[in-house]
Amino acid sequence: MAEKKEGMMVILSSPSGAGKTTLVKKISQRKKYNISISHTTRKPRLNEKNGRDYFFITNKEFKILIRKKMFLEHAKVFKNYYGSLKKTVIEKLEKGENIIFDIDWQGTKQIKSKKLKYKIITIFILPPSKQELFNRLLKRDQKDKKIATERMKQFKTDVLHWKDYDFTVINDKIESCYNQIFNFIIEQKKSRKKLYYNKKTIKKHINDLIN
Repeated sequence: MAEKKEGMMVILSSPSGAGKTTLVKKISQRKKYNISISHTTRKPRLNEKNGRDYFFITNKEFKILIRKKMFLEHAKVFKNYYGSLKKTVIEKLEKGENIIFDIDWQGTKQIKSKKLKYKIITIFILPPSKQELFNRLLKRDQKDKKIATERMKQFKTDVLHWKDYDFTVINDKIESCYNQIFNFIIEQKKSRKKLYYNKKTIKKHINDLIN
């Protein structure tokens, strides 16, 4: 009888607006790579659909799920809650499906602390510049400068968590970034050793971003 193959967990994180959601969707187009659809208390953005992008629920409903310990991870980000249901994720992993998470550093830390039996690959995504990040935030939030400014204030705190991840990449051109990420996933999947990359370049880029 063939040995049962479990799926792995691929976590993508970034400061808000750096492009992780687009990259997660591109990876999910590969066979056996499925997105973990989070529950959230925030309102849907334009073109977002319940059950496809997120499960949109109320604060009361979210807190009930917290009390029942239904989440694999959950966090409060910009006044809204986000969380991944444990049961759904585990069922898919047991079927051999690879699960992709679009979550922040808080959720990543929670998942890693649980020391699950499944392989976990963590990737942090950086914007090419602060100005480009601000432009992306303005575009995403219907040119709401107040929302974009609020997210920029959080940027410096978020970006410093890149050291907690297996791999960090600069999202300058989406196709190039996607190829780097997927090649890393494939190599990490095959190898038990921690793979190395040019951290000096990343450190210099981060210094440019925060100074």
